[in-house]
Amino acid sequence: MSLPILSLSTCWCSHRHQDGYAMLKEMAALGFEYVELSHGIRITLVPGILRAIEEGVVKVSSCHNFCPLPMGVVHPSPNHYEPSSLDSREQDQWLRQTKRSLDFAAQVKARLLVCHLGSVEFFWFNPTRGLKHYQRDHSRTDLAFDKEYLALRDKALTKLRKRQPKFLDQVKKSISSVLDYAKQKGVQLGFENREKFDELPLDDSFEELLAGFPADAPIGYWHDTGHADIKESLALLKHQQHLEKNAPRLLGMHLHDVNAQGHDHQAIGSGHIDFNMVSSFWRPQHLLVLEMNPRATEEEITVSRQRIEALRAGVKA
Repeated sequence: MSLPILSLSTCWCSHRHQDGYAMLKEMAALGFEYVELSHGIRITLVPGILRAIEEGVVKVSSCHNFCPLPMGVVHPSPNHYEPSSLDSREQDQWLRQTKRSLDFAAQVKARLLVCHLGSVEFFWFNPTRGLKHYQRDHSRTDLAFDKEYLALRDKALTKLRKRQPKFLDQVKKSISSVLDYAKQKGVQLGFENREKFDELPLDDSFEELLAGFPADAPIGYWHDTGHADIKESLALLKHQQHLEKNAPRLLGMHLHDVNAQGHDHQAIGSGHIDFNMVSSFWRPQHLLVLEMNPRATEEEITVSRQRIEALRAGVKA
């Protein structure tokens, strides 16, 4: 039976390596045949990465925009340039760096490039700040049943939706500008759900966004389990319903748990996410990527891999 590919993201360890070869050897030693090259890949890591791939140390399932990092950037920065920006200079840089990432993805034989799609910008007051402050001050409250919070949420969402169109229109233009290039390179673009209130697209807009492009466009939905769980805790979506809605365009997932304190990128099984539910959406063609906190231990990585492998064995054909 064909199973989804399971990878480990380099976000776990790229910060502490100066040699890309040693980085990938470490990941392979934990039992991973595939890796995702994440958005923390400095240009100095690239020679070792290419050597490791050439020697068959690992294979690359996917990359995360921007990969490698733009020149002069040395820390993970997936939002360094946003496709939603109304500044033509930033639009040009986003296109340039995304094409560069597609070149690299094709070079390492990755199937997919995970992308963030920017955010709604506010000139003066961002209405999501009030929601963040309320959440911080009511951390022990179930926000889904807090009438004061729900009123704040609805007011903020109304303002977000009113301001969203011009930024989402620019996202569509940015995506359109890179589709032919992605197709030429044989790399799909996976658009990731995000954890912040004002990041695009708003969670109920993924289906509409994807439907606005040709059926053969090399694009689809990329699901992040931690982000969806955080959004559910903020009464912004229902995790299972969100997956059901976007399952027809699902390309893969970032897998990580969320603990009782609301911190994501935790080891699988250490938090409260229902991975039995999540795994019911897996199909053989999907990519599954463990996206672990850099503080995760090797034991936690191994246990996470084993738990996902056990769930993966029951994947539907």
